[in-house]
Amino acid sequence: MLTYTWKLKTLRKINASGYSDVVIQTYWEVTGTDEDGYKGVFTGATPFTPPEQNFIPYANLTEEIVLGWVQAEAAKYMDHINMMIMRQIADTKRATEDVKEEDLPWNKE
Repeated sequence: MLTYTWKLKTLRKINASGYSDVVIQTYWEVTGTDEDGYKGVFTGATPFTPPEQNFIPYANLTEEIVLGWVQAEAAKYMDHINMMIMRQIADTKRATEDVKEEDLPWNKE
């Protein structure tokens, strides 16, 4: 089971549909952490169509609002996101397990 941490990296905005500062794209990342503390990160970009109604002025946006938009879109391909995060975690675990500290071969006592 993974614990997720979502983070917005960048917002892109334009003037459109009679509004100014309309968010049309987000860049974000989600970090999945497993029960052993291993992490994997997925970065994404989500485009948005300028709204025709229910517009929220840029100055009134919160991180929670925008993350809600992103998570609603990301839910459509969450299986892919999970697969990529789990692959990173598995690779990290495998690399960690394969690394062994040994005595130097010339220092045999």
